[in-house]
Amino acid sequence: MARRAYHLFFEQKQIKEPIMFIVARDHNLLLNIRRAKITAEAGEATIELEGDEQQILKAEQAFRAKGVKVESVLGDIIVG
Repeated sequence: MARRAYHLFFEQKQIKEPIMFIVARDHNLLLNIRRAKITAEAGEATIELEGDEQQILKAEQAFRAKGVKVESVLGDIIVG
């Protein structure tokens, strides 16, 4: 099992959509939300995806295809 962490940035039009859930479900991945901040104008989340390496890479592409800005997080992420 592979694990990767990402920072995701959502525009206002995307914050009411369950994008993280849909992408994780569609790629059979475990999603762990480490940190999130959602306002009426935008959203930001730090997540971990766990599962098959190829599916994680496909999920990263799926986020981008849905217009989400994606940044990889290097190393361990321990929040709070």
